[in-house]
Amino acid sequence: MADSAVEVLTRALSGHGINEKAMIETLGKWDHEEKKMFRKRSSHFFSEDERSFERWEEHGMRLLKHEFMRFKNAVVLWTTHPWERDARLVKEALSKGHHGQNINILIEVACTRTSDELLGARKAYHSLFDHSIEEDVASHINGPERKLLVALMSAYRYEGSKYKEEIAKSEAKKLAHSIKEASSKKSSLIEDEEVVRILSTRSKHFLHALYKHYNEISAGRSIDEDLHGDLRLQEAVLCLANPVKYFTQLLNVSLKVDADKKIKKVLTRIVVTRADTDMKEIKVEFKNQFGVSLAEKIGSVCNGSYKDFLLTLLARSN
Repeated sequence: MADSAVEVLTRALSGHGINEKAMIETLGKWDHEEKKMFRKRSSHFFSEDERSFERWEEHGMRLLKHEFMRFKNAVVLWTTHPWERDARLVKEALSKGHHGQNINILIEVACTRTSDELLGARKAYHSLFDHSIEEDVASHINGPERKLLVALMSAYRYEGSKYKEEIAKSEAKKLAHSIKEASSKKSSLIEDEEVVRILSTRSKHFLHALYKHYNEISAGRSIDEDLHGDLRLQEAVLCLANPVKYFTQLLNVSLKVDADKKIKKVLTRIVVTRADTDMKEIKVEFKNQFGVSLAEKIGSVCNGSYKDFLLTLLARSN
């Protein structure tokens, strides 16, 4: 068996998704001895015991299963009603524990959707699971972020452009004072009543004005920079203030070749949920930040039908 054939198949099984065409063209031509040689050379998928028996490693089979499922999962997510999609994303996140990407998904849904989209997700959650999102968040999240997450999920923000500039300036000063005080005491703001109230009730137009005033008050620093010790608050602020920047940063992490399976799922979620929303702006931001287009990056990292589908969704915003 030529080394090039092994390399082709290795590339087909690497990255995000599976290159089905390369697999078919290569595997379909191999005889028994060629398959045996592939098993011997693929230590990341197979191991050999004392009887020289090459067998699949459990982690290798799980990895392959996940990669084959990527295209199917993207199609299912794309064809699902957006309200149901968000309701199921929240349910899955809650069922897998309150850490990392799971909390990330809750903040993302609560803070980057419009008021009507979030209300729709809450309605869909009622229909699908006979519970409310709010009660499930409250019962599943036991950490200090519970108060913030319940408040964000319960929000129905004013979507208009009107707000009082002096109030935005006043609340920017309150936030600056609270952040400075928490920093001096080395304490967290995640349960601070005023911080939670402002982030969960104020309109996004109001919050943009507040962030601008905060920037002026704090000598050019942004709120999310000053909240570096409060990861969940930092994520909420970024999702509310600059979702394009938030999604761009996540996409970059999810497109790393060595990303784990949980992080890889982020790529599908963002491309599918933002394809008809702000993907055009995300693509511009990605190119500005990382010097390569999002389409080129996906093309170099992803494989097969999964890659083709993601690129098709990206092209909707050209």
